[in-house]
Amino acid sequence: MERPLNLSCLVDTVPDSSNRSGTSADPQDGQARLSVFSVLVLTLLAVLVVATFLWNGLVLATILRVRSFHRVPHNLVASMAVSDVMVAALVMPLRFVHGWISFDVLCCTASIWNVTAIALDRYWSITRHLEYTLRTRRRISNIMIALTWALSAFISLAPLLFGWGETYSEDSEECQVSQEPSYTIFSTFGAFYLPLCVVLFVYWKIYKAARFRIGSRKNNSITPITPEALEVKEAAQQPQMVFTVRHATVTFQTDGDTWREQKEKKAALMVGILIGVFVLCWIPFFITELINPLCSCDIPPIWKSIFLWLGYSNSFFNPLIYTAFNKNYNNAFRNLFFRQ
Repeated sequence: MERPLNLSCLVDTVPDSSNRSGTSADPQDGQARLSVFSVLVLTLLAVLVVATFLWNGLVLATILRVRSFHRVPHNLVASMAVSDVMVAALVMPLRFVHGWISFDVLCCTASIWNVTAIALDRYWSITRHLEYTLRTRRRISNIMIALTWALSAFISLAPLLFGWGETYSEDSEECQVSQEPSYTIFSTFGAFYLPLCVVLFVYWKIYKAARFRIGSRKNNSITPITPEALEVKEAAQQPQMVFTVRHATVTFQTDGDTWREQKEKKAALMVGILIGVFVLCWIPFFITELINPLCSCDIPPIWKSIFLWLGYSNSFFNPLIYTAFNKNYNNAFRNLFFRQ
């Protein structure tokens, strides 16, 4: 995959407003503007790196410290946090001085597939909660974690294992990701477009399951043995239950959601936001990556860098989204800093 070489494109392409009138610009003024802009950009990116590392590190520390978190689905969250910590600690800092390397592809691909694994786990827990027992869930989650890292390693190391394009640039004298168009197509589909199809399909199925449950809950009927007329109303309790028996038919409805329905709605909302942010962060970069080998379009380096760092920011949003919908994490975070 072709990658932006460094961050200088974010600085070198700043327009000089003094040249628009046709007059010559003072070099010192131009350097001052460039230095201020570069300092601002580097500061924002450094804050993103530190915040991503600290937040994912906090999630990992919480999972390790709280014994009740040593089970599914927290092992999937831990795997996602590990990949995002590696992005913050090893991938983002290298972008300040060098281009992409295979380790970069490994970490980012693992982060994307971990989001997919969490979405699949939530889908099965909502739609198949009877047969998706704790033992089954633990076994499947461990398999998904192993497949996530194995597939990510295969995608990142394929050029080295099979000689798929050049992995060293003699011009810049540094390692790079293979520029071979066939590898670019393979890696972008394996790292993004395939998991994108999976998560979109999963959320569509979750949405259909939620609509089916709401529709089936509104109209339920049973037929008793005795055809006596009976009407019982309980208005003091929430949710309100209404039972009516007329002509050998009992109809009942629930004004309010049960505990499981509330939990499923919360999980579905979390998955939707997680998928939405994932798509918004990564799709600009992978669209440009796929366009380059197919039509040989010349995309400005500054936009390549912006799209790449937008994708990196997904590693910052992942723990924020997941922990925001889990009260246990909020309580555990407080316990890490305050004794209760």
